[in-house]
Amino acid sequence: MNTSTTVAFNRVPKVTLDFWFIKLMAVTMGETAADYLAGRMGLGLTGTSLVMAAILAVVLVAQFAQKRYVPWSYWLAVVLISIVGTLVTDNLVDNFGVKLHTTTIIFTIALAATFIFWYLKEKTLSIHSIFSNQREAFYWLAILFTFALGTASGDLVAEQFHLGYLSAGILFGLIIASLTLGYFFLGLDAILAFWLVYIFTRPLGASFGDLLSQPGEYGGFGLGTIVTSAIFLGAIVAIVAYMTITHQGEEKVELTKA
Repeated sequence: MNTSTTVAFNRVPKVTLDFWFIKLMAVTMGETAADYLAGRMGLGLTGTSLVMAAILAVVLVAQFAQKRYVPWSYWLAVVLISIVGTLVTDNLVDNFGVKLHTTTIIFTIALAATFIFWYLKEKTLSIHSIFSNQREAFYWLAILFTFALGTASGDLVAEQFHLGYLSAGILFGLIIASLTLGYFFLGLDAILAFWLVYIFTRPLGASFGDLLSQPGEYGGFGLGTIVTSAIFLGAIVAIVAYMTITHQGEEKVELTKA
């Protein structure tokens, strides 16, 4: 039987230390930028959410058109989807009165359903083989729900459980550390470890974003959303520029056909 091998480009970056660092920066900025935009755009929470969702849709069209990993379009999509995910949760809680523990359950179910349908369709949840539009669509839907879930669970732990932003951030950091140890030393499945860490980096970033931006009476350092967002935006731009120059994060996928 003759077989042929073709090479496709993975549309998401390789998982490296830089990946996790910029992802943490992106989700932290997503929290503070969402707070800033909702308060300063003058459109209200719902209006701001609709505007940002429209911008995200345009950026995702550009991202799908790349057919490979391109740092600027990929990470711009991550930042925007982080903002939109935060706004979705904030809308449910602030405008519709949905409790944080309820939104946490809702987005947990939504994320689980996304993974189930993704696996049934593609037989894998690996991010090392995102080379088709369908797989990329599942990927971005999962990312949206991880951000919405992370916002809900982070606020639930920090505010309703009264841990405060710093304690909540330390808690989520310890969870991520335990998952990392499980992957490197205890044989935790790589795909499961990746998605669990991806989920928990969202409330970790949100907790430290709130810690930096919120005023002292709410347990924060009082830097404000503008300064905090600018700090993390600068870090993101610098890393994306480095990735673009060095082509770091690019990954090829070999496809074998009978």
